[in-house]
Amino acid sequence: MIDQQKALNKAMLIAMNKLLLLLILPLGLLACGRETYTTWSCVDGSGSKSTMVLKKAQMQFQDRQYDYCGSLGPVSYFDLKCPTQTKDSSYSFTPESGKLISSTNGFQCNAL
Repeated sequence: MIDQQKALNKAMLIAMNKLLLLLILPLGLLACGRETYTTWSCVDGSGSKSTMVLKKAQMQFQDRQYDYCGSLGPVSYFDLKCPTQTKDSSYSFTPESGKLISSTNGFQCNAL
């Protein structure tokens, strides 16, 4: 009688694990298809507004798409074609302060 109860408990445990797997697996697959991105509203010194989107390892800004070149401390660097030295990239961005700096302009950005 005890052996039958153990076998029944084991079978129920296996069935519950399979059911749990069938419920969790689709949720995991759905999460894999999602892209994470952050949209920022940026204003330059003259008050002109631009939208910046950080999506995966790319930055979309002023109708162009820049590649992520790396980070040095809290600063991330982006360029159309990454230079040998990360710090020589055309854009540097510090998410904590929202500062986006290019060789010709500076922007203050706020996450939307």
